[in-house]
Amino acid sequence: MSSLPLNQAQRELFLLLSRFILFYNSVDKIDRFLKQFPIFPNAFLVGGPADFFVIELADQLQKLKVEPVLLHYLSQIKVLQGMELRMTTSTRLKACLYSFTSPGGPMFPTRAVRHAAWDALDLLFPVGRYPRHLISLFFRLLYPWYWPSSCWNFIVSCITAVFYSLLRLLFSGRDKLRGAKN
Repeated sequence: MSSLPLNQAQRELFLLLSRFILFYNSVDKIDRFLKQFPIFPNAFLVGGPADFFVIELADQLQKLKVEPVLLHYLSQIKVLQGMELRMTTSTRLKACLYSFTSPGGPMFPTRAVRHAAWDALDLLFPVGRYPRHLISLFFRLLYPWYWPSSCWNFIVSCITAVFYSLLRLLFSGRDKLRGAKN
């Protein structure tokens, strides 16, 4: 039986923690975690601790298939905003998130996952936001079988927005009447 050298075991443990730290709601500990990241022999090729962390996280995201877990990861990923990453790492994360934005394969994400991925993309990579959405819309127009569901979801979201606006208006008017009586 062979044993791992201590340095290699420590590196493997940090890579494993990188995959699951967002799942266990430990985003407040990420700065401290990255400062304690061990030095990797190939760091001059890959980058610093943030790059290793994001690469492992992107790999983990690609493997997730359970919607609630994926939504949790996508909601926690805002902690990456402002991190200094190499261009290759940034592109890898962007491609990972973008793979969750289209309704078809290979991921077949649900509507909630698609919207969470768009939100994460827009937050982490604000440059190019509008062209990304425009290109996505153009490609959606190429698949007419998605049009009915898209139109239906748009109508439902509009009706919901109007309904909540009316409720907010109604309750704010009621509060003003109460304030006038007092």
